[in-house]
Parts: sequence; structure tokens; C-alpha cells
Amino acid sequence: MAQREAAVSRETLETRIKVSLNLDGQGKASFDTGLPFLEHMLNQVARHGLIDLDIQASGDLHIDAHHTVEDIGITVGQAMTQALADKRGIRRYGHAYVPLDEALSRVVIDFSGRPGLEYHVVYPRARVGEFDVDLLHEFFQGFVNHAQVTLHIDSLRGDNSHHIAETIFKAFGRAMRMALETDPALGDILPSTKGSL
Repeated sequence: MAQREAAVSRETLETRIKVSLNLDGQGKASFDTGLPFLEHMLNQVARHGLIDLDIQASGDLHIDAHHTVEDIGITVGQAMTQALADKRGIRRYGHAYVPLDEALSRVVIDFSGRPGLEYHVVYPRARVGEFDVDLLHEFFQGFVNHAQVTLHIDSLRGDNSHHIAETIFKAFGRAMRMALETDPALGDILPSTKGSL
């Protein structure tokens, strides 16, 4: 099987992002973004998705974290697209339910070639530490648009914003891991009747 790895850089007037990932990794992660809570969430994706993930980012955090969070999502999505190539032999679909104490979230993903995000999450608090949890939507929207996936995220219950966010990112990692697995029954077949994804 070909190496499913990619390294992508993105530079704008607002941010400079470098992402490298290995979809067949061991869950190793390295981050330098200036956003500790986002790094904690991305570490969940790497660990539970068994994806090696390195993200270096600098952005206009003196304004706020919006551009940096969104552009990290975009660049991770671009790296995902590059690493997957034509998607032959993958399961394509993945889902996961993850609890953390009182919180429970469900994530379902389809590497469909079509961007679509359904994000149904209500946070009891607007911030976890200094981090604005509204920006998590921006991360996922950037990822979806550039990884060309359909992604459904539902927070089913929870009273603690940190717990809710963590269940989402853990479930996101687990769902991706399922979808990205190679399916021995498929061999080199593309999992689509259209002939392309």
C-alpha cells in the first residue's frame, strides 16, 4: 500500500500554517500554535484516530484566534486530501459515539468528495479558559471544505463545555480512523458507484 502521508503549507496575510500527517501512524502529535486548548483537542484526534499529526502555526492572535483556528482546519483538510489520493480501498464511512462523564457526542463522516457540515452543538459556557468554543465550528468548516467530506457532529448531552468539546474531537478521531481503514474486501476498488470520490 502506498504511503498515506502529506505535508502542506498555507500562508496568508493573517496566518502561516504547516501541517504534516501520516494516516497510518501511531497517534503521535506535535503542536506549536499558540492555542493550548485547540492543541489539546487536536491531540485527541491524533491519539484516537491513530494519525501522526504535526502542526506549526502562527497567526494574528493579537486580534483573536479566528483566522488561526480556521486556517488550521483548512490546512489539515488539504493535507488529508493529498494523503488520501484517489481513496481506493478505504471503508469511506465512519462513525463513533464517545462519552466523557456527563457528556456524550456522536460523529459520522463520509469521505464523499462533497463538502457538507451538520454541526449541532450547544456549549453551556462560551469559553474554556481563554479559548472561544465557537471557533471549533470554524475549524470543522475549514476541514470539511478542503477534505471534501460530509461530517455530522451532534452533542447529545453535556453540562461542561470542556467535556463536550473533548467528546467531539475524540469521536471525530475514532470516526476518521474507521473511515480511513483499508477494507480487504474492496481491494483496489473505489467505494462508490459513480467511479470517483
